[in-house]
Order: sequence, then C-alpha cells, then structure tokens
Amino acid sequence: MTADAAAFLAPPGPRILAHRGLSLEGPENTLLAFLAALAAGATHLETDVRATSDGMAVLSHDPTVPDGRALNRLTMAQLGRIDLGNGQSYCSLAEALAAFPEARFNVDVKSADAVLPAARAIRRAAAGRRVLLTSFSETRRRRVVRAVPGAVSSASAPVVALMMAAVTLGQRWALPRLLRGISAVQVPERAGPVRIVTPRVIRRMHAIGVEVHVWTVNDPERMRRLLALGVDGLVTDRTDLAVPIRSEHRRRHGGDDGPVSERSPSNRG
Repeated sequence: MTADAAAFLAPPGPRILAHRGLSLEGPENTLLAFLAALAAGATHLETDVRATSDGMAVLSHDPTVPDGRALNRLTMAQLGRIDLGNGQSYCSLAEALAAFPEARFNVDVKSADAVLPAARAIRRAAAGRRVLLTSFSETRRRRVVRAVPGAVSSASAPVVALMMAAVTLGQRWALPRLLRGISAVQVPERAGPVRIVTPRVIRRMHAIGVEVHVWTVNDPERMRRLLALGVDGLVTDRTDLAVPIRSEHRRRHGGDDGPVSERSPSNRG
C-alpha cells in the first residue's frame, strides 16, 4: 500500500462512507449534512462535484437547481443565495474541505467541466492525500487523478464492467492490469439481473489489494450481510444506522479489519 492510499484508507475498516452526508435534518451535500455524518461516526464523506459558470467546483448530484435552471449556468455566488432548507445553500468543494480539514472525501466528478475546478480546489487545500477521486466516466476519472498528485481513485463504470467480465471468464491474470492504480471498486450489489458483489469478486479484488465498497446500502440487515460477506465499505444514506452495525461487526471479529488487513498491497499506488 502506498502512503497516499494508506492516508485515505485509514482508520481500520470496514469503512462507512456517508452518501452525500447524513440528510435526516438537512439537505444532502451541504455542510450541515456532512457535520451530521461525522458526528454520527462516518469514516468518509461521499459527495458529487459539478462546475459553476464562473469555474468553481460545487457540491451537487443533480445538474439543475430546484427551480429547474441549469446549475452550470449559475455563479457560485448565485448558488449560495439559493435556500435548500434548514438554513443551507449550495457549498463549494473548497468550503467543504476547509470546514472539515481532517475529513476524508470520496468525490464523484459528475461532468467534464468540473474536472479542473475540482482539481484546483483540492490542490489549493493541500487535500490530495485525504481525497478519493472517481467518476462513472473513465476519461474524467483519468483526467482528474492526473491533476491531483497524491489522490487515490476507484474504478469507473467501464472498468468495473471489464473487471466483471474478467472475473466471470476466470481471467485472473487480467485483473492487475485492468485495475492498475485503483484502490477500490465502488459498486451496487446488483446491476439488473447480474449480481456484482459475490464472494468470488471480493476474493479476486482482495487478492490484488483492491477494496470493495457497496452502494447505496440503507437497510440494516443488508449492511450486516454485506459486512459478513467481507466487503470493505458501505456507502449509505444512514450513517446513524451503519456505524453501530460496523461496531457490532468489529466486536464480533475481535476489533480487527477482517479481509482488509489480510490483503496483498501489490496493486496500490
């Protein structure tokens, strides 16, 4: 494991990645939601980044604001005046990194125009070693990772598809090359009729030093089942439920990291 991966993938797992924060009382992807998630015990904050019209990285999953206007046609100042509820408005990536200087952020770059603004915000905050950068687009993922020295990454959707094909066809030799430079695969448990998270997939990922994080898991019984299966992280809207279940799981396993601590570090970095 490289120092960069070790910095992001600490403390010991399993990891609880708060999906857009914890938005029981405040809107998602806001400072209040992130504060609530950290207070509930999240190990990581998961968020989405888009670009404003004046070239700022703003935290938003959706491409439009509540009144239907395109987010990327508005300035950061204009977005900051939109009331999202409970005293919250749109937050820039720079603001979030500054507000939570010890927090680890899992950042999904949602659009091509957000690549450079996101990279600038992370570099200016000297936050590269506490950020994981990813995207459904492999092109975007590669661009933003190149622009942020020290950041780690999870696999894009096309790479996950190739990984699944290699596992299904028994082509273990192809996995280290496909996942070179990847620290985690972050996947749903199923994609339509195809089950992605299986014991075989978890074993193959762990054998090459890649973590398996599953999204979006809000049901307590699913959380327990997936942790028992050996996944390394849960991406969840319900940090408040996941953290006690994680503690229960760690107590049952003697407080160790289970599969995380047993993996080969050969693919990190």
